[in-house]
Formats: sequence, structure tokens, C-alpha cells
Amino acid sequence: MTAIEKTSANGAQAMVLAAGRGERMRPLTDATPKPMLTVRGQPLMLWPMQALAREGFTRQLINTAWLGEQIPAHFGQQVVWAGLPPVDLTYSHEAQDFGHALETAGGIVRALPQLAEVFWVVAGDVFAPDFVFAAESARRFAASDQLAHLWLVPNPPHNPGGDFGLSSTGSVLNLPKGAAACDYTFSTIALYKRAFFADCGLPAGNPAGVALALAPLLRAAMDRGQVSGEVYSGPWTDVGTPERLAALNA
Repeated sequence: MTAIEKTSANGAQAMVLAAGRGERMRPLTDATPKPMLTVRGQPLMLWPMQALAREGFTRQLINTAWLGEQIPAHFGQQVVWAGLPPVDLTYSHEAQDFGHALETAGGIVRALPQLAEVFWVVAGDVFAPDFVFAAESARRFAASDQLAHLWLVPNPPHNPGGDFGLSSTGSVLNLPKGAAACDYTFSTIALYKRAFFADCGLPAGNPAGVALALAPLLRAAMDRGQVSGEVYSGPWTDVGTPERLAALNA
């Protein structure tokens, strides 16, 4: 096994996105990273972290930027929650390394050398308390010829035009926002293969710290027929405003 293969085999099984500034959440995010805001008694990002651990995904990577030092100060290198296996944490400190967040794809490519061959990605500011990060889903995806598998939600009030469509065979469709069949919004929860990022124009590790958006990469892969998906119908909230946060805590 080569050094690269060994890193991939032993890399993080999941990446929790926690680097955003959270401008729409100000002033709440002036002193607290958005994923660390409290939802029903615990930091928002704890919900997906614990859900991942519950299904055996105990090697997790967190990217940070805005007030990023607060996150490792809170969690450390390993966390143990009652009834769950210990979770080993690694970090990708984008602001510390480059002075700014790298957007979603840029951040993932920065972390790619620390990630497994197949890995989950979930935004730390999305609340989906009933979502199950099923090991069988990861195994099924790994055995497929797809490069990404997305969980979609019915369009919420804040995004009525939707993000994507979904075919009867489970292919995610690159449709214009507001199109007749653009019925779904990307939940941010997804499985990826490292190969998905092979043609993004950045080397693994993103040594120059280039900011890169994820949506154009996803749409290009959809056009190539390399993105599958399914609908998640459980409770889901993009905690993007103080009002949505207050509603969850009401």
C-alpha cells in the first residue's frame, strides 16, 4: 500500500463544514461560529457529529475559518458522548492557513489528503435530527459508478425555485432554478468519492488556498451522469437566519 493509499484508507470518513461567516445570523455570529450556536441544548454541529458516530463513522474532520479557534477548543482531538463510540477529530484551519474561508469545494479539496476514499460531507449549520448516516448507504455508493450521491429535500419556503431535479432512476438533474421539475433543494448531506474532485482544477491539498464553489462542479458532474440522489423527507432546517434558529428553540 502506498503512502497516499494508506492516508486514504485511514482518513476521515466524514467532513463537517464549519468555516462560514454566517453573515445573515449576525449579531449572533459576531462572537460565536454559526455551527456552535445552541439548538435544543447543544451546539448545532453536534447533531450531525453524533449521528455520524451513532452509525460508526468515528473519524471526522472539521474545517474552520471564522472564529475557528473556538471549535477545537471546545471539542479537542477526541470526544466521547454517552452511549456512543469515541470520535477522533482532525481539523483543516482555513483562516489560520490562508486568512479566509475557501468555500465548499475549495475547503474539501484542501482537506482531501486527510479524507477517506469515500466520505460524507454535511454542513454544520443544517439541522436534520432524524437523518441516519447509514453504513449501507456508503457501501452501496462505494460499489456504484457514481462520484457523488446527494440527499435532497422538498423545496422549503426560503428556496421555492429549488436547486435540482431527480429522475425516476435516481439521477440528480441539472435544472435551472424555478424550472417545472426543479422540485428539490440540496440538503448539504452527501457522499463523495475522492475522484469527484480530480478534475476541479486544483491539486489535492489546495496548497494555494483557492476558494472554489461546489455547485458548478456538481452541475458539471450531473451533466455527465455521475451524480445520484434520493429524497430525505424528515425534518430539515437550514439554520440561516436568527428567526429559523428561534423557531427551532421555541
